[in-house]
Amino acid sequence: MELGIYSFAELEDQTPGERLRDLLEEVELADQLGLDVFGVGEHHRPDFAVSAPPVVLAAAGERTKRIRLTSAVTVLSSDDPIRVHQQYATLDQLTGGRAEIMAGRGSFIESFPLFGYDLHDYDELFEEKLDRLLDIRSHPAELGVYPVPAQPMLPVWVAVGGSPESAARAGRLGLPMALAIIGGMPERFVPFAEVHRQAAIDAGHDPVPALSINSHGYIAETSQQAADEAFPAFKRMMDRIGRERGWPPLERATFEASRTRRGANFVGSPQEVIEKILFQHELFQHRRFLVQFSVGTLPHRQIMRSIELFGTEVAPAVRKALASDGAAVQIHG
Repeated sequence: MELGIYSFAELEDQTPGERLRDLLEEVELADQLGLDVFGVGEHHRPDFAVSAPPVVLAAAGERTKRIRLTSAVTVLSSDDPIRVHQQYATLDQLTGGRAEIMAGRGSFIESFPLFGYDLHDYDELFEEKLDRLLDIRSHPAELGVYPVPAQPMLPVWVAVGGSPESAARAGRLGLPMALAIIGGMPERFVPFAEVHRQAAIDAGHDPVPALSINSHGYIAETSQQAADEAFPAFKRMMDRIGRERGWPPLERATFEASRTRRGANFVGSPQEVIEKILFQHELFQHRRFLVQFSVGTLPHRQIMRSIELFGTEVAPAVRKALASDGAAVQIHG
């Protein structure tokens, strides 16, 4: 299993420059610890520092040697597929073949009016632009789209939240799927993984494209420490977004329930996180797991410690436990 991290570079009491410099240190540490992937999200709001992931990833590429670098996500519906391919092909050349694109609709809508798109075209825009991106990546030079990537073809993952139709489409296209599980019971999401796999099989894709589970988390030396440190930041973030979307305030009891084995969040001690990753692997047989540690603003030193525990204690144990599992899947789409 590939293990990695993604970040939205939340802003609370830092300047964008300060948060971005901290983010680069986080990517560098993840690379030094041998983690496989680091993703950076795209947002167009004052409470997030990154609106241009490929720029940040290019800076990270100069400070890292091995880790794969991906958007998380590229809001493809409001972007230009040609420019997306050019940007990530450039990143791919700079990093010696480590770039990926995680394409999604995005859970925030600010980019649509910002770039002159109608929100009513939300789904149609994504489908149209994903088809165009896939066409470009199959033969960029023939279409005059330069530079070409260092890899034979840029990996493209499709990010899916709660739509079985999106899961089926990714499977039919032979694309790996990044399934976001940030609330509820993981078992509820198993049908999405099954729809994705079956659609790929029905379309004749062999091996089947991979599945990633993307979730929120935070690791500290003890379970109680992790919960006590993470909850205030989680609550500030979820309550702020909840006021926009009509969610109730996050209560501590709800947060604690999310930390249990059958909850969505990976907040706990290293051993608890190990056990939860393995529990979900029994459900999903996924080949990648990405965790977002900075859900709400936490002190940089605490995020760095969480990454350190993930890289030194969680990742080795998970890899050892799954070493004998060699089912054929296509990891990089």
